[in-house]
Amino acid sequence: MLTFIVSRESPEQFEYIKQAFSGEETVRVILDRRVGQRRRSEPSSEKNVERRRSDRRSRQHLDRELQTLGWALIR
Repeated sequence: MLTFIVSRESPEQFEYIKQAFSGEETVRVILDRRVGQRRRSEPSSEKNVERRRSDRRSRQHLDRELQTLGWALIR
């Protein structure tokens, strides 16, 4: 299965890619649902210490492709 993730700032590309692959059962096209940083700033003596474990969904290459191309492809 191929999945296109399209930037929410590129609705025209979303519609175009969705239409282009409309007959393909092995391709899905979705809008990027992520919304910036959700953590609130907390006063602390350790302000810059990351307390979360590694985010298993963090994919910098996807972020880069979404910003430059407006879409990213994952398998």
